[in-house]
Amino acid sequence: MRVLVIKTSSMGDVLHTLPALTDATNNLPDITFDWVVEENFAQIPSWHFAVNKVLPVAIRRWRKNWFAKSIRQERHDFINTLRQQQYDVIIDAQGLIKSAFLITRKAQGIKHGLDRNSIKEPIASWFYDVKHNVPKQMHAIERIRLLFAQSLQYKLPNSMGDYAIARHFLSSLPSDNQQYLIFLHATTRDEKHWNEDAWRKLIKLVEPTGLRIKLPWGAPHEQARAIRLAQGFQHVEVLPKLPLSNIARIIAGAKAVVSVDTGLSHLTAALDRPNITLFGQTDPNLIGGYGKNQFSIISKEKSMQTIQAEQVYQRLTNFL
Repeated sequence: MRVLVIKTSSMGDVLHTLPALTDATNNLPDITFDWVVEENFAQIPSWHFAVNKVLPVAIRRWRKNWFAKSIRQERHDFINTLRQQQYDVIIDAQGLIKSAFLITRKAQGIKHGLDRNSIKEPIASWFYDVKHNVPKQMHAIERIRLLFAQSLQYKLPNSMGDYAIARHFLSSLPSDNQQYLIFLHATTRDEKHWNEDAWRKLIKLVEPTGLRIKLPWGAPHEQARAIRLAQGFQHVEVLPKLPLSNIARIIAGAKAVVSVDTGLSHLTAALDRPNITLFGQTDPNLIGGYGKNQFSIISKEKSMQTIQAEQVYQRLTNFL
């Protein structure tokens, strides 16, 4: 059976889809998947053993100059590639109008997705041949697992979902033997940031343990923050800019991670590394860390600024 998965973004949402693939392959051994995903996240599906082909799409980039000749040609080439394969089942796990209209409706095969009562954008369900009801008050991963189980007609397992990508990195862990922590300090929304003074206080608390701390970053302003956090500390390393696969390899070798609510926090969960994620306004019950040794510190006041470094360090000592 050949199945097309449509889950284009964001990083966390793409990672959240992986356990559903593992469920499906455990129940249907002959199944293989192709996957349409945003070009920036195209590496992620390839880490899962059941993915046969990754079809990168660039809607985020295309919409900046939609009618340019080169962009029109890219869209044309993508649709031609998409339509070359007849699929037994197509599962739209994105649930948005733009992906349903631009991608799902043009793919060849029976199209499955959430019904209008389960989906974020109800109009998107018009483009599905088979519509499924999935409760909204479930963790995002469990919702996708249930959508796949209903679409492919197997019973949803009672066990926790398995991302099945940690094994991809086991043979290529960092070569140095020094144990280290990773602090994921960067996120896209201001209300999800933890203040720099609190980060530096936590860094100071870790110093006597002898553990190093690695600070990844993706954009120039994140690099600038990492440099400020590391200033004056010999045990803190600001990493160079790295492709996602290299960051994943470094995370896979970490003793533990402290993170704000960001895509790399979900990658940490997918790699089965101990992770403490800090939450202010966000409800972790619906989109928080899912997997082994995933812990949340939630501000009672719904503000990241009320979370204390000592509180985080006390939880972190469980892994040290």
